[in-house]
Amino acid sequence: MDDKKYNRIKVVLAEKDKTGIWLGEQIGKSNTTVSKYINQRVQPDLITLNAIADALDVDVKDLLVSNK
Repeated sequence: MDDKKYNRIKVVLAEKDKTGIWLGEQIGKSNTTVSKYINQRVQPDLITLNAIADALDVDVKDLLVSNK
């Protein structure tokens, strides 16, 4: 993967004062998987992205980096 940033999960977690462990528990994913999402080594699929947005009580758009 290139250096382009695709998601803001790490930023929103910090803004909400939540941890990756907490997020993993909320969405039913392992800490390893959530860490990969946070550090952008792997991108979540749309269903998972929606679950993350619901857990963090934000709009899905708030988790994505705009391409414009």
